[in-house]
Amino acid sequence: MFFKKYRPVLLLVIFCTACNKKENQLQQVMALQQMNDLATVEYVVTKIIKANDNKTWYKIGDRKILMSCKATLTAGIDLSKITSNQVNIEGKNITLTLPHSKMIAVNIKPEDIVEEYEQVDVLRQTFTGEERNALAIQAENQINASIAELGILQTAETNAALFVNNFLHRLGFEKIIIHFDTITPTKN
Repeated sequence: MFFKKYRPVLLLVIFCTACNKKENQLQQVMALQQMNDLATVEYVVTKIIKANDNKTWYKIGDRKILMSCKATLTAGIDLSKITSNQVNIEGKNITLTLPHSKMIAVNIKPEDIVEEYEQVDVLRQTFTGEERNALAIQAENQINASIAELGILQTAETNAALFVNNFLHRLGFEKIIIHFDTITPTKN
């Protein structure tokens, strides 16, 4: 008789407890947002730059330069873009949609741009600072253009999925499904 009389109240308490648990789980998952940019891969790339202007008819003599440029490329995902709409929790199962990876930083330190070789004939002037800077900018542009070929963004997504999977597993989820947005990834 007691259970019959208070059954609606008991059901409400059980429902509220279940909702509260789900809300707590959602808050724990949404804590990922506070990490902002999660760097998951770092590549170090060296680009060789060579230049000469021997083809100019009005200049007498050769002028050649060979420089190396080392760049550190860091990629990952922006976890601050995760919204509660991208999280689906059903008991111990979770489906999460993450944003695509992006380049977080392309870092070229001035000391990592090194002149390896220079040959200047007697009647020619050495390469100026402006010309060397232009060659360094050319190297940076070529490095940025080669990001897709390097596969750094795909590796960043794979590593991010592993990180998030482990994070969610530690929160107690057993079946974890991670997707990435259907929006095309960006470089910056």
